[in-house]
Amino acid sequence: MIAFLVRRLIGAVALLVIISMVTFGIFFLLPKAAGVSSDDLASRFAGKSPTPETVQAIKERFGFDDPVPIQYGRFVKAIVAGDEYDTGTTVIECPAPCLGYSFRTNTSVMDQLIDRIPVTLSLVVGAAVIWVLVGVSVGVLSALRRGSVFDRAAMAVALAGVSLPIFFTGLLSLTFVVHAWDLLPPVSYHPFLDNPLEWASALILPWITLAFLYAAMYARLTRAGMLETMNEDYIRTARAKGLPERTVITRHALRATLTPLLTIFGLDLGLLLGGAVLTEQTFSLKGLGALSLDGVIGSDLPVVLGTVMVAALFIVLANLIVDLLYGAIDPRVRHS
Repeated sequence: MIAFLVRRLIGAVALLVIISMVTFGIFFLLPKAAGVSSDDLASRFAGKSPTPETVQAIKERFGFDDPVPIQYGRFVKAIVAGDEYDTGTTVIECPAPCLGYSFRTNTSVMDQLIDRIPVTLSLVVGAAVIWVLVGVSVGVLSALRRGSVFDRAAMAVALAGVSLPIFFTGLLSLTFVVHAWDLLPPVSYHPFLDNPLEWASALILPWITLAFLYAAMYARLTRAGMLETMNEDYIRTARAKGLPERTVITRHALRATLTPLLTIFGLDLGLLLGGAVLTEQTFSLKGLGALSLDGVIGSDLPVVLGTVMVAALFIVLANLIVDLLYGAIDPRVRHS
């Protein structure tokens, strides 16, 4: 198991290095190859309507006239050892890991990310718990009651959940549940440690709305996997041995069905942790998705680059956790 863990950790670190190189190349190498000048590139760091003096200062500070490998070296050095940024009036210390400084908001990118991550983490983790429990449970029950009224109704609701976009269900739920019927308080974010009950009550509607989309998909996948697994020879053998039906379903059929679901769950969780843009915009939550969108709209390149790197980190970590869970569910994976 230790060797399996070491291999996966080395692979995750190598993948993060490759992602950083590709991401940096997209933002700095490709524009130069397309004919973008250093002044144009520096203006993307300065936000909207920068002065010529600001553009020149940023160009000199970041060395945009230097070769791209040297710029990438400075970028990696800032992540590992930190950096300093001269705003013209003061020198800002950016401790490691430093992902840059936004001259548009006069704030380090890492400070903005740290401020937004709890919002996205609260949104995604709460929704993930709901969609996994509901989706898998409904999928198993539908498979065991194939062709019943419950099965047909559950799959019809699942089809609607997969088809309806999040901004439609989100705005619809806000209109009726919050404003018309006053069943839940307005959606907002409150720190968990300050008041856990207030934190949960203010986020329950985004959780349900986001979970509705993914629970529908997981229910359909679980149902299909269970129907396929229940016809396997080892399931008939387990029943022939006299094992209780609950044991056959949970320890044999469901365990085999969870393997492909884990792969999808890792990708979904990693992508959403990198920024649930539509959900955050629908419910006006200031998370990573809203931050990345603000960076794109405001031409704040350091923020965009920082959010992309953090999103990549979450996806790699989520897949690393999935690999470890594979080893726990299927011991054969540890030796593959």
